[in-house]
Parts: sequence; C-alpha cells; structure tokens
Amino acid sequence: MKDAVPYSSSENQLYEDVRAIIEEARTNAVRSVDFNRVLMYWKTGRRVFEEEQKGSNRADYGSYLIERLAQRLVPGYGSGFSTRQLHFSVQFYRTYPKVNALRSQLNWTQYRTLIQISDPDKREYYELESVNNCWTARELERQKNSLLYERLVKSNDKEAVLAVARKERIPESPTEVVKDPMYLEFLGLEQKAHYYESEMEDTLITHLQEFLMELGNGFLFSDRQKRILIEDDEYKVDLVLYNRLLRCFVLIDLKTHKGTHQDLGQLQMYVNYYDRVVKQADENPTIGILLCTEKNETAVRMALPENNTTIIASKYELYLPSTEQLIEEVEEGKREFNRKSSRRIE
Repeated sequence: MKDAVPYSSSENQLYEDVRAIIEEARTNAVRSVDFNRVLMYWKTGRRVFEEEQKGSNRADYGSYLIERLAQRLVPGYGSGFSTRQLHFSVQFYRTYPKVNALRSQLNWTQYRTLIQISDPDKREYYELESVNNCWTARELERQKNSLLYERLVKSNDKEAVLAVARKERIPESPTEVVKDPMYLEFLGLEQKAHYYESEMEDTLITHLQEFLMELGNGFLFSDRQKRILIEDDEYKVDLVLYNRLLRCFVLIDLKTHKGTHQDLGQLQMYVNYYDRVVKQADENPTIGILLCTEKNETAVRMALPENNTTIIASKYELYLPSTEQLIEEVEEGKREFNRKSSRRIE
C-alpha cells in the first residue's frame, strides 16, 4: 500500500473553503425551514383572525371556530395544528400584524415565548437580544424567566437599555452590562453551607459559556488564576475577562462568603495594577467585579470612593428563585436606584 501523499497548503485551504460553504448552506437550509414554519403559523393566524372578524358576534366564537378547525387539521397534519397551537398562531398575528417585521433568525418556539410578553418594550428587548446573541429557544426562555430585562432596567434607564439592544449606542458603564444579582443555577451545585473557591471556579470554567451569557453582553474569556507579582509578593486574580463593548479588562474575584471591605480593597489593588501595568493607552479603565454570596450595600458604598465607576459587588445565587422572589429583588433594586437618583439631584 502506497503512503498517503500529504496535502499541500493550497489543498488544505481549498478543503477549508469548501467545508465552510457546505456548513453555511446547511445552516441556511435549517434556518430557511424554520422561518418557513414561522411564516406558516403567521399566515394561519391571519386567515383565522380574518374569519373571526366576519363571523358570529358571540364572545366565544373564536374558540369555537378554532376547535372545529383543529378537529379537521390534526388527523392529517399532526399536533402542530392543535387548538392550543392555533390559538398561538392567532395571537402571533395580532402581536406581529406586519409580516416584514418578522426576523428570519428566530424560530417558532422563540416567537411563542415572545408573544406571551405583554410589555412591547420588554418583548422588543428579548427579540433583539435573541438575534444579537444567537440565543436558542431554551436560552431565551431562561433569560426571560430570570428577569434579565428587569434586572438591567432596575439600575439603568429603560431607553438606554433598549438603545444598546438596538445597537444605537455602546454601553458606557459597567452597570449597563453587569447584572446584580447573578443566577448561577446552571452550575448544578447543591445548596450547602460552604464551597471552596477553587471548586466554584472550576465549575464556572466548565460552564464558561453559560456564565459569560449570565454575566452580560460582550464578555470574552482571557485567563484564570492570573499571577500578579508586586515586588516580592504574589497574588492571583481568579478570572480575567475582556469586554469588547466597554473596551476594557474585567477582573473577577470570586468569594464563597459575604463580601467584605478587605475583599473590595484587594480587588481595587488588582484593578490599579491592570490600569497601570497591563492596560493600553486606548483602552478604558479596568473593571473589578466582586462576586460574593451576600453583600452589605452600605458597607460597599462606604468602602469605595463616591465617584467609583469601576468596582462592582454583585451577589450570586446557585438557583433561580421563584417568580415572586425575583420580582421582589427587581422592585427593591428599582427603589434603591430611585434613592440614588434622588441623592444625585439634590
């Protein structure tokens, strides 16, 4: 048997180019099928809605019409045309009455999630961020259930949050992209009294994609346990990220206890080191995030300068709270944001 002839660089390049063409065609084919399904449900919703408008004045006529239609469609076309799905299709058309407003990047499962959001601004935010970040239907559902939009709006102006999602402006401060609290239920860790920080860090690295998505927009992984040598003393930064929107390094100090002023002081030293030694002249100041189980808001404010914009203490949870608990977290954040705004005005 003859030895295989090694491929030349031009052959390797040809292979990579053709492989990219095939993969792109496959992706486009799947996307085309998904979007045609979206159009099918939109057109079905429009047709049923039109029939409802010229039908009986009975309040339940729409449901009666849909039930009878489903009885005839399901035997031939399956559960995708059940009563429930037909109701969704009508709601879909009512929510998006213009077909050119539909986005080819989104599938029917994602649109079913979106049409159940009554607030148009909130719905637009999730729609845009699904496209911007290539969220799957599962990721969209998870972000909605964790009240991502509310957690961002509670400490930012709503229009500013929407403008970033619309790509009309670039975030100018850490609070526009970093959420507080953060929910890390995807780590799958049990609730127990204490974790070693190395154990938490290893688990975060294993679930890095989900962690970066929960952390906020624009984050890229750079390093872990980054060694810093200051004279003869050695320190290690747990996680080093870079945010391409804010154009700066982001240092994360992970604590498995309540954040203290000593923790903030150490993080401030790391931030100062990066600003003075690592940061390039055209980059923005380094951001430090103290990720801890609990925090004392007053102690955080007292430990940091009044004009602080680069050090953030963010609480994390290892599970997603109930909807009621999430809403209470958001409402408390809004009250705190309003108190801070009032002090600035005074």
